[in-house]
Amino acid sequence: MKISSWNVNSVRARITNIVNYIKKSKPDVLFIQEIKAEKKNFPYNNFKQLGYECHVFGQKSYNGVAIASKINISEINLQFFKDKKKQSRIIAGKIRHNSSTVFLINIYAPNGNPINTEKYDYKKEWFDAFNKKIKKTLSENKNIIIGGDFNIIPEEIDVYDHKKYHNDALFKLEIRTKFNELINLGFRDAFRLFNKNKREYTFWDYMSGAWQKNHGMRIDHFLVSMNILNKIKNINIDKNPRSNIKPSDHTPIEMEIN
Repeated sequence: MKISSWNVNSVRARITNIVNYIKKSKPDVLFIQEIKAEKKNFPYNNFKQLGYECHVFGQKSYNGVAIASKINISEINLQFFKDKKKQSRIIAGKIRHNSSTVFLINIYAPNGNPINTEKYDYKKEWFDAFNKKIKKTLSENKNIIIGGDFNIIPEEIDVYDHKKYHNDALFKLEIRTKFNELINLGFRDAFRLFNKNKREYTFWDYMSGAWQKNHGMRIDHFLVSMNILNKIKNINIDKNPRSNIKPSDHTPIEMEIN
């Protein structure tokens, strides 16, 4: 089973690139973030023609998450926890895989910039609530995959120049601490499991030639619970979509599970 995650930065604006990616990569499940569309405007037919059923938690012009899948997903949950700002940031569901029930959680976490503002406070509170809910969820199901745009740079190696980001909401120590608190509940960063010292990124800004200079950061992640850690076969960042015409500023991260 192949699960991909991609912040597409508007599903309607990037639909050609998304379709091309699906045809080439053939994920069984695709987590999509920042769809920037309400459910009524989501391009369901484009996915249906490729054999995917879509579950959507949309929001007009901003945020929004969806799961496109060839595999049946049950118990779709759009209210994983109470979001203070009532934003569309999490969609969850369950799949059956090798006689086990796996809980899938697709997230688009708040950016939080600039720091020392309401946006930064919201990000901290959001992760506090999320971590608390994950702790409870783990007591009910030990097979959990969390994927998506976390808007967190975990370590210095995960950004082209960490010194420039010490006062950025993506790299502030207290934000990275919340990421580590989540991992310490019983997860592993799947990319680092296979790539101990590899410097790869999932996001390059549109500004200042960041893509051409490889001035990127790794902020899109898969966290996998310990119970299914040994089922992970491989994980890969596919940089190709970032070089397309009219690309998202993110690129897909892909994980294969036995």
